[in-house]
Amino acid sequence: MIISIVNFSALSDEEMQRTIRAINRQLDRDFEPYWHMGARLRLEGPAGREPRRQNPSELRGDGIVYVWDEVDIPGALGYHDANNRGIPYGFVFRELCDEIGEPWSVTLSHEALEMVGDANVNLLAAGPNPTEPEKTVFFWYEMCDAVQADQYEIDSVVVSNFVLPLYFTIHEEVGGRNDFLGRAHEGVTLRSFGINPGGYVGFFNPETGEHEVYARKGDEEAARRLATKARASVTRRAVRYRQLARRTAQAAALIYPEAATIITH
Repeated sequence: MIISIVNFSALSDEEMQRTIRAINRQLDRDFEPYWHMGARLRLEGPAGREPRRQNPSELRGDGIVYVWDEVDIPGALGYHDANNRGIPYGFVFRELCDEIGEPWSVTLSHEALEMVGDANVNLLAAGPNPTEPEKTVFFWYEMCDAVQADQYEIDSVVVSNFVLPLYFTIHEEVGGRNDFLGRAHEGVTLRSFGINPGGYVGFFNPETGEHEVYARKGDEEAARRLATKARASVTRRAVRYRQLARRTAQAAALIYPEAATIITH
């Protein structure tokens, strides 16, 4: 997979290339050996002041990520709704990174890894409801959300931790590892479908018919991250999950007319 990176920010191309090299190394040496899925990030030149919504002319590969300084740059958010051609895409808003207190390189790493893991944002994994473990929900197939506050360095560039395939197993595997760093918090490493401090998980709850988000009770960092990210609630994942919910509701209505109202957003 080739992911085109387009720099619409005040960052220099030299700084972008340094970060891209580190994330490419992460993909090659850390991520792919576990997930057997790889990618290369490649910097492209912007073709204008903002993305072309229906024809992203900067696209030279299989997906595209735009790096912006502010959240409210004209055209940035509208792109999500306008482009329905099935192109995997994402945004890195440096303003949000600063508010969260996260290096933008971590956000780009996070976005790239999750694009590789679920390019079309339509995969779900069955697992226990975080508040009612005896019930089953369908977790978003996200590589970094649960461990997003854990970071490490590659060539002095800070990148995101990520979960491993065993994370999405309902029963714990003896001797298994659920995230790349394996960092212990309060003496305990990450469990399957668990959350490290500062992280969260999203899932579809068939009982309520809605997509929900869960973080540890009293986790102020996770709450702050979620509140800040809510400003960009039309990001790639949010839009695709809403589209998935609407399509699921439409399909259910055709088969079970009485279920037409179970998923509305």
